[in-house]
Amino acid sequence: MIGKYFSRKSGRGFYLPGQEIKIDKISSFHDFSFENDSLYICKNRVMFSVFSFIAVFLIISLRLFDLCILSGLEKKDNTPHGIYAHNTIKRADIIDRNGTIVATSLPTVNLYVNPRKVLNAPKLAHELVKILPELDYDTTYKKLTQKKGTFIYLKRNLTPSQQYQINYLGDPSLEFEEGEKRVYPHKNLLAHIIGRTDVDNIGISGLEKAMDERLTNSNIPLALSIDVGVQDTIRELLKEGMEKYKAVGATAILMDANSSEVVAMVSLPDYDPNINKVNNERALFNMATKGVYEPGSVLKIFNTAMSLESGKVKVADKFDATQPLKLRYNTIKDYRGENRWLSVPEILVYSSNIGSAQMALKVGGNEQRNFLEKIGFFENVDIELAEKGYPLVPKRWGDTTVATVAYGYGISVSPLHVISAYSAVINGGIYHSPSILKNSPKAQNGHRVISFSTSKAMRKLMRLVVTDGSGKRANVKGYEVGGKTGTANKLSENGRYVDKKVRTTFVSAFPISDPKYALIVMLDEPQPLKETWGFVTSGWNTVPTASKIISAVAPQLNLKANYDLDELRQMRIIEASY
Repeated sequence: MIGKYFSRKSGRGFYLPGQEIKIDKISSFHDFSFENDSLYICKNRVMFSVFSFIAVFLIISLRLFDLCILSGLEKKDNTPHGIYAHNTIKRADIIDRNGTIVATSLPTVNLYVNPRKVLNAPKLAHELVKILPELDYDTTYKKLTQKKGTFIYLKRNLTPSQQYQINYLGDPSLEFEEGEKRVYPHKNLLAHIIGRTDVDNIGISGLEKAMDERLTNSNIPLALSIDVGVQDTIRELLKEGMEKYKAVGATAILMDANSSEVVAMVSLPDYDPNINKVNNERALFNMATKGVYEPGSVLKIFNTAMSLESGKVKVADKFDATQPLKLRYNTIKDYRGENRWLSVPEILVYSSNIGSAQMALKVGGNEQRNFLEKIGFFENVDIELAEKGYPLVPKRWGDTTVATVAYGYGISVSPLHVISAYSAVINGGIYHSPSILKNSPKAQNGHRVISFSTSKAMRKLMRLVVTDGSGKRANVKGYEVGGKTGTANKLSENGRYVDKKVRTTFVSAFPISDPKYALIVMLDEPQPLKETWGFVTSGWNTVPTASKIISAVAPQLNLKANYDLDELRQMRIIEASY
């Protein structure tokens, strides 16, 4: 029975699994195509996707390798790489000599209106005044209803909050304009040096005006020779002296004696350049560079240097100061004079008008005029500021002019003129045009005005004025100060000198044996005090003010005090007494 099922003969009536399908091996795959097979197509698509992902991954990996590794090897300047937002700032920063930012610009927006698109002027004016209280309703309404023009400013330098609120109004007539606002972080401190810009960010005074093109066309910060720390110290002490002596104004300039780079420059009163409107007109005036005046006895420095350089006067020469010097149209007297013959050092120490005039007359007017021209007294000071005072020079140069200029009158120059020329006299004889820029090329382009030997002699004479003359109160121990005082009466409106109104000046250098820095301090109309015994001369006000400034800034300038100099001087005095 069972064999029947497995027999080949009987098998034709019964099929095992698979036997019922008859395949023609010759024609079975004749009309079949793998390209139309769904499984085949799916497999190809999967493989294509895999290879695509691998290719993209390789491209990204290679790009990252190039950016992170290869670019880092090629760039040796450590310049950061990446994508940066568009910089809307067009005006370069200003920094001090140490890199401190003293003027910068911040991105801001300005609001303007197209009057032709205004739908409801009264309502819009009300909403704008509500958001911007500084706006006047009537003025704003007038601008909104103006028929001419499609661009009218409503408010500049909006805050982000104000911009958001105005945007929220959804008025199509209101538009915003990208802009920038100049900011001065130190407020009054550098007002007369940096100056300020107008609402359109264009320089209108100071360095901002004088170097407007440089600041506009370059994004590189402009580095000053000014030291903000030293500037702050001098301003505070000068302000203290101005208030103490009740002066109406004051000026101080600290200069590198060898390069004429200005380290600090202060003119009081001053102003905050962040405020657009300044009520005090005097505060806008830079007396340090523009305020030409008759310096008084400090001009005796240049008279002495000129006389010694001419060879017609020797240090040991003496001049008769026993009687007033009578000229054709003038009589020259000494203030608290010695009434005796004076040597050249004594003429400076006692500040003799008579002796100085005789020295100048001996040299002659032509040499005097040529020397003053050589030290820059006949032209504007070449400095990177817009405010520069032009010297007032006599048209005729007779004996009276020669004599009066010799002791400080008859010619008017600015404090910057004085200290620039003084630096040349004590630095070895080289005059450099002053600069407020760091590493200025002017430092390499000086010209000789006196010989080194004359300069060396002048240093000794300057030191004598401080140790034995009217500058004693500036004899700061350890810093070997040398300088000269000057007191000059001011002219009244009718052209006459007023006894009770003076300008006092003290110009100095330290250490005078190897000058590093020069300092000038000037007070305008100081008043007599009980502690000054009623005197208003320089030795009682500008000299002690300068003494405080030197004591404070010398350590800031990394000048080490040398107290051995004072001990050595004391020993020499003791030896001389025996």
